[in-house]
Amino acid sequence: MEILGASLRICVDDLETAIPFYERLSGGRALRFERGGVQVAAVGSFLLMSGPEPELEVLRKVTATIAVQDVDAAHQLLDDLGAHILAGPVPTPAGRNLLAMHPDGSVFEYVDQRPA
Repeated sequence: MEILGASLRICVDDLETAIPFYERLSGGRALRFERGGVQVAAVGSFLLMSGPEPELEVLRKVTATIAVQDVDAAHQLLDDLGAHILAGPVPTPAGRNLLAMHPDGSVFEYVDQRPA
């Protein structure tokens, strides 16, 4: 499994206010979508999230989002290494993802851009 990149997950109170700052900082444009009642903007290496506090509380437990070529291959390797798959793989607006708890207790989201 090759890690293609990582996104820093940031929960913000006001997405509309936060987006211009991160667009200027990263030099990119925000890709917006909604998932489970949470508004999301992907801007460069930043994943901005805003929504109901109970939803954000869960999202704050995820350390980072890791981009991979193939979530199925990541799933197999994570299993082999003793990680606990918490959810997925499931379809997302951009591909598929899964949540995994590493043996040290940290939780990561793994994503690909392959259609489900």
